[in-house]
Amino acid sequence: MNEGIKAGSANGRAILTVALAHCAFKTFSMTIFMLAFFGGYLYLLKRPATHVSTIPVTWLDHLIGFQPAALPVYLSLWLYVSLPLALMAARAEVIAYGIRIAALCLVGLGIFYFWPNAITPANIAWENYPGIAFLKSVDMAGNAFPSLHVATAVFSALWLHWRIKRLQLGPTLQFINAFWCVAIAYSTLAIKQHVALDVYAGTALGVVTAWATALKNQAYRVPYSDL
Repeated sequence: MNEGIKAGSANGRAILTVALAHCAFKTFSMTIFMLAFFGGYLYLLKRPATHVSTIPVTWLDHLIGFQPAALPVYLSLWLYVSLPLALMAARAEVIAYGIRIAALCLVGLGIFYFWPNAITPANIAWENYPGIAFLKSVDMAGNAFPSLHVATAVFSALWLHWRIKRLQLGPTLQFINAFWCVAIAYSTLAIKQHVALDVYAGTALGVVTAWATALKNQAYRVPYSDL
């Protein structure tokens, strides 16, 4: 048991070292990526190239009621998608991952350009929910299908699953990872930012892009030997 505790402590110290490695580069890369993405996203949101189609609701949308308490989970995506960087020890890893997730975002933005779409705004008095009202004022009902919120969460979840498995960090972290991803996807429905079809399409986009870009291979290549 003592050996297990020591091994766990050593693993923890090694992971902390990796998380802090190239911290400035990771932060800078993440910031530039986010600015570039949101620049394109908001441009297409406010200036659709053609007629905006409406994504229909399904039985699941009627089943899941409005739950404003889910907003923090929705917003936690920005922390969640940064977790893969914490398990990257080399700049080359950050760049390789960035290229892959950029491909996902470009596909999504391409869909929004050629097929602008939106959900029907829910009949809710948003002024009674200031946090969600602010979100709605910035990120309107457009650019809905596929949900890039869900797509990037699924993409990150897959990378984390494979890296956690590669580092043999145990089932607890795997459960937390999967639960967090599912919770984020659910939150998009609970705050009425997306409908079920958006979530299905976002999940498919995340999975297909991970396969097409050989994300598993990238996640399994660990450039440090002390774990």
